[in-house]
Amino acid sequence: MSMTSSSEKPATSVPAPNGIGEHDEFEVSPLRRILGLQTFWILGVLVLICLFFSVLAGDRFLSAGNFSLISQNVAVWAVLGVGMTFVIITAGIDLSVGSVLVFSSVVAAKVMAAMGGNGPGVAAAGLVAAVLSGMAWGALNGVLVAKARVPALIVTLGTLSVALGLAQVITGGIDIRSVPAELTDFSAYTKVLGIPGLPFVALIILIVGGILLHKTRFGRYTYAIGSNAEAARRTGIKVTRHLIAVYALAGTLAGIGALLSLAQFGTTTIAGQSLTNLNVIAAVVIGGTSIFGGEGTIFGTVVGLFIPAVLQSGFVIIGVQPYWQGVAVGSVLIAAVYVDQSRRAAAARSGRSRNLFSRRGSSFKERKASEP
Repeated sequence: MSMTSSSEKPATSVPAPNGIGEHDEFEVSPLRRILGLQTFWILGVLVLICLFFSVLAGDRFLSAGNFSLISQNVAVWAVLGVGMTFVIITAGIDLSVGSVLVFSSVVAAKVMAAMGGNGPGVAAAGLVAAVLSGMAWGALNGVLVAKARVPALIVTLGTLSVALGLAQVITGGIDIRSVPAELTDFSAYTKVLGIPGLPFVALIILIVGGILLHKTRFGRYTYAIGSNAEAARRTGIKVTRHLIAVYALAGTLAGIGALLSLAQFGTTTIAGQSLTNLNVIAAVVIGGTSIFGGEGTIFGTVVGLFIPAVLQSGFVIIGVQPYWQGVAVGSVLIAAVYVDQSRRAAAARSGRSRNLFSRRGSSFKERKASEP
């Protein structure tokens, strides 16, 4: 059972080619391990995309303003992507994040409007309302998945519809545009260490999420459950409680994303988040997180997020219809899943070969020992 990410596994050893009766083993080199990571190849794809647009668009693509715009566009998805990475590593899925974001933004906007509409205290109250709303939806998803044993696909498909429907009921289907100036100013004008406000918040969440996933017991348990939930349960991990916590985390981050979205657009976006869940899931999977569970990294998610954002920016600059972005991202997604399946099949064949060599070696030694 794996309790670390694919990027943290110790160098594996395989039987020497001479096989029978031999115990000499060689370690896979670090370079070979890096080359075997899906994240490495996806990073290469991102670099090639950047080079392609750099040649065609030159300074228009390479300008600081363009990369600032790309980072702004990625910020909300990055926050959602952290939670989605945890969920998919457990071999789950959360289709509801876009609708939870919309519902949380509506609740936050209503609370802020009721408190007068402006001021740091009002913005803070909106943040609390958005986070609590998102956490509640996430916890509901987790309870239904972990305790009621309803498949995650069905649960989150249902809460996707319910959350969006309730948001439309509360607002009458009309976006709320009364957002505190402190929020919109934070998005438009604030820079921290030279980084625009929204990307800076996303960067902090990515760093914290990476530490939580790769350096804590919570992260190790997440990998263990995704690798083999039953084995994790037998080792003493409280699988049900942990799954509820993972889905609650994803919901909480959707709530934070809701406030960032309000800051970015100055309004709720009831009709503008219909593809957010699919875009985030695609980015996470493209970045190397296995849909079968047990593998994934926050860094890979970041790389996966930038591919659609860079494609969108590049297509606009060179005058290509942005609809081609969907074609390109979908193609990369299918290729990423195919590579993941092929790699898992190769690993399974390799494991069977090692077991065969081991059994043959044991039989050879037994025959040698029985000879007079």
